[in-house]
Amino acid sequence: MTPHETLHHLLTAVATGRVTPDAAVEKLRHFSFESVGDFAKIDHHRSLRNGFPEVIWGMGKTPEQIWQIMEAMQQKNAELSQSVPIMATRIEPEVFAHLRTRIRDLRYDRVARICAIAPDPLTPKYPGLIAIVTAGTSDIPVAQEAAFTAEIFGFEVKRLWDVGVAGIHRLLGNLDVLGTADVLIVVAGMEGALPSVVGGLVDCPVIAVPTSIGYGAHFGGISPLLTMLNSCAAGIGVVNIDNGFGAAVLACQILRTAGRLGNG
Repeated sequence: MTPHETLHHLLTAVATGRVTPDAAVEKLRHFSFESVGDFAKIDHHRSLRNGFPEVIWGMGKTPEQIWQIMEAMQQKNAELSQSVPIMATRIEPEVFAHLRTRIRDLRYDRVARICAIAPDPLTPKYPGLIAIVTAGTSDIPVAQEAAFTAEIFGFEVKRLWDVGVAGIHRLLGNLDVLGTADVLIVVAGMEGALPSVVGGLVDCPVIAVPTSIGYGAHFGGISPLLTMLNSCAAGIGVVNIDNGFGAAVLACQILRTAGRLGNG
C-alpha cells in the first residue's frame, strides 16, 4: 500500500466509524516528520509530495545513526502497513557490515555503495525502461548507483557499459539498446563527450552524469560537467558530478509523470 493509499484508507476508516478520531490523530502524529534522537528528522511525507520516499545519505553519518534512522522508517512502514523501500547511499562495506548485524533483511550493492530494505529480487512495478550507459569501466560505480536506485524504486533498467567515444563503434553497435529506452542516463568522465553523441541518436530524454574520472586538466569532474552543459545536442539535462542517485530519481520522475499529458 502506498502512502497515499494508506492515508486514504485511514480517513475512510474514520469516516465510517471503524477508527476513532483520537486513534487517527495518534497514527498521524508522526505522519509528516519524526525526530530520531537529536540528529535527524525523517520526512515521512516526502513520498506523498514528491512520489518517492526520503533516502538516507550515508556519508558523514555513523553506523549507529544510520541504523536508528532505518529502524524508525521500518517501524513507520509496519504501523501504516506499507512497503516503502528504505535505502541509504554512499555506504562503505565496513558500515554495511555493522548495519547487517542489526538489520537482518538488509541487502547491499558493493559497486553502487547502496544498502536497502527492499524486495529480493527487485521486480519492475511501473511502465517504462531506463537505459544506463557508461563511457568507460571506471564510470560503472556511478552508473550502478543510478541503476540500483531506479530498480529499488520499481523501474526496469538496462545496462550498457564501456561504450565511450574513444571506440565509437562500440556505441554504434548497440543502437538497438538505445532505441528501446524511454529515458537514457549517460555517465562519462574524461572530456564528457558521450551524452552529446547519444543525444544526437535518440528520441527520448537524456540525463547526463559527469564523473570525477580523468587526468589533471579534468579538474575532478568539472571538465565533463562543462562539456555536458555546453552540449550541442538538444534534449539533454545534466546533474552534478558523480550524482548517479539524482539522475535515477529524475529518470523515475519522468516516467512516473509521463501519463499525465495523456490523461489531460
